[in-house]
Amino acid sequence: MTTTPVADRPHQAAKRPSPRAGRAGGQHRAGPLAHIVLGLAALASLFPLYWTLVAASTDSHAVVSSPPPMLPGGNLFENLTYVWHNAGGRGMGVALLNSTLVAGTVTVSTVTFSVLAGFAFAKLRFRGKKVMLGLVLSTLAVPAQLSVVPLFILTKNLGLGNHLGALILPVLVTAFGVFFMRQFLSQALPTELLEAARVDGANSLRVIWHVVFPVARPAMAVLGMLTFVQSWNDFLWPIIVMNGSTNPTVQVALAGLGTGWSTDWSVITAGALLGTLPLLLVFALFGRHIVGGITQGAVKG
Repeated sequence: MTTTPVADRPHQAAKRPSPRAGRAGGQHRAGPLAHIVLGLAALASLFPLYWTLVAASTDSHAVVSSPPPMLPGGNLFENLTYVWHNAGGRGMGVALLNSTLVAGTVTVSTVTFSVLAGFAFAKLRFRGKKVMLGLVLSTLAVPAQLSVVPLFILTKNLGLGNHLGALILPVLVTAFGVFFMRQFLSQALPTELLEAARVDGANSLRVIWHVVFPVARPAMAVLGMLTFVQSWNDFLWPIIVMNGSTNPTVQVALAGLGTGWSTDWSVITAGALLGTLPLLLVFALFGRHIVGGITQGAVKG
């Protein structure tokens, strides 16, 4: 009787991974409790948008009634038409165009300048680097309300009163954006990668375009979304500098809908619904790219 040596026997234990080992490398199945919690969270998140739709489709008396209506009415098209033609004096279309122009310009400039400044503070060596970074971060401790009066005087002296440039120029770059990109690039951008690009003969512009921007893409997506939403929803500074203007942004145009002998809440909510749709469209178009960029930046080789 011949026996197979131990060294020549097939390792059947290695061919049969344990269920626990296989589950560790794969995806876990969500249980019923997880589905219930996620469903309730989704409903709670969507309820304000649904209530805005309900209020925009009724009249003013139904909105303030008790109990309030829970089903959409038949005045949605009428209210949206009134807002589209009367908001801001020139209609909601002009306000949406102005907000898109302002928010888009501010987003592009803030992301671009924040990446450049963040890269300089993270990877370059120059005299006064820590002092300058400290000055930038110290501006985060100053409330925005304190800068309204001097900023208003400055824009008036520059001839930017009631002009969209007054909404763009003060926020071309933000201290939060610089700090955010500096923290990200400090961890995500290896110094060896910059040195390799220099050895290959790349100048500063090529290093920034071909190395820094691709590495910073996940953080750029997050910062761009936050900046766009903040600029779109900004109300304090636009209502001050654009007061009396016939070329308002969405938030200023919505504020004008509430004036008069009585407040028509159904019309105001219809305007709020129109002002929210572009943000929902941006999330629908670019949300997957933003989430993909975040997960890409979270994975380290």
